[in-house]
Amino acid sequence: MESCSRTHEAAYMGMEDGGLLLKGSGKEIRHGRTAHNVSASSLRKKSDLQSISKIRFGWLRNILANLQEVILGTKLAILFPAVPMAIVAHVYGFGREWVFALSLLALTPLAERVSFLTEQISFFTGPTVGGLLNATCGNATEMIIAILALSQNKIEVVKYSLLGSILSNLLLVLGTSLFCGGIANLNKEQKFDRKQADVNSILLLLGLLCHVLPLLLSFGAKTAVEAAALPTLNLSRVSSIVMLLAYCAYLVFQLWTHRQFFEAQEDSEGDDGEGGEEEVAVIGFWSGFAWLVGMTLVIALLSEYVVGTIEAASDSWGISVSFISIILLPIVGNAAEHAGAVIFAFKNKLDITLGVALGSATQISMFVVPLCVVVSWIMGVKMDLNFNTVETGSLAISIIVTAFTLQDGTSHYMKGLVLLLCYIVIGACFAVIGTPLNPVNNIVNVANTSANNIVF
Repeated sequence: MESCSRTHEAAYMGMEDGGLLLKGSGKEIRHGRTAHNVSASSLRKKSDLQSISKIRFGWLRNILANLQEVILGTKLAILFPAVPMAIVAHVYGFGREWVFALSLLALTPLAERVSFLTEQISFFTGPTVGGLLNATCGNATEMIIAILALSQNKIEVVKYSLLGSILSNLLLVLGTSLFCGGIANLNKEQKFDRKQADVNSILLLLGLLCHVLPLLLSFGAKTAVEAAALPTLNLSRVSSIVMLLAYCAYLVFQLWTHRQFFEAQEDSEGDDGEGGEEEVAVIGFWSGFAWLVGMTLVIALLSEYVVGTIEAASDSWGISVSFISIILLPIVGNAAEHAGAVIFAFKNKLDITLGVALGSATQISMFVVPLCVVVSWIMGVKMDLNFNTVETGSLAISIIVTAFTLQDGTSHYMKGLVLLLCYIVIGACFAVIGTPLNPVNNIVNVANTSANNIVF
């Protein structure tokens, strides 16, 4: 009885600390953590559960502890009221631009919490399954917005938002990180491991090739009839399947054969300067899974609001849809992840920063974009990889400039400044243009409509 009592007491003390403690040293538990996990942890804060631990009822204590960890366990908790406010604004018919703004703001903490929950689940599944889960859910917000936009046949919004996510990671996040890190570490030599950067760069170049070829085909169309006969859509679908296969190979490379290239290198001080404290799971597996499902459903609801009100916001604010989709959506939707990358650049941990920026860009380019093409194929929507001249040109220059920036394995603030200036110029470009994507596709639609009118 005494030993049993001690066991229950130890379990209770574990719950007082926020959940289930896992066995093993901190080094063992940290094994397999990716840069995304470590970066996201910079915005988390420890929960004080002393008052909750005094509650008699175990079920109530567990519920409150979960609420404390999931809702209040982040520095972005102040933004959670935007979630019910967005729903109320939609239900009671407030201005559609307000629904858009509140929904976009509410997606910021939700995206960070999805990263937190996937890491919690990985404590129980192991680093490999946890890595797969992170690779799938790491850009859940972008995927949900894209699929909802496709269901409403808003192909332009899908292309703009995905292009914006890649550009923001390569230029804004990486540029800000390198600039701030260079200023904060003027007297230190800034180095990073090129192996991870090289792998991501060649994958981004492969993705760029798949975008360039449909664009080059479109240049050969001199008339609407020729444009209608182009195999651009079929080429895009085949290329998307190739990109997804390449991404699967990348996951094998990242999670099995060359895991050491991608694991976040943490020093003896730990991620947050707390002396290498043991990492623990603060919520249980099924609790984490339930929270993850719930968060995903809320993200889907808010994403539907964003997609449905983006044109209204564009008209009300006098800003083009292209600028909102390429600039505003990625900045707000990935603010938590971006902030974490900048924080670790300040600490001169550029490997973590590169893992976040390049990893996210690669995931969007090689997984989310081709997945949207395949999903649109299934849905009967004709989405291809032709992002038009200006958009594809911006993507190409961004990838090339980033690759040159990282070629020597060192960094300073001037490199970051150049990336930021490139992003500003591209942002200004999309601020002044409001033309739809894929004019060739529009020509095709006009040609088909004219042909139908002639027939009937």
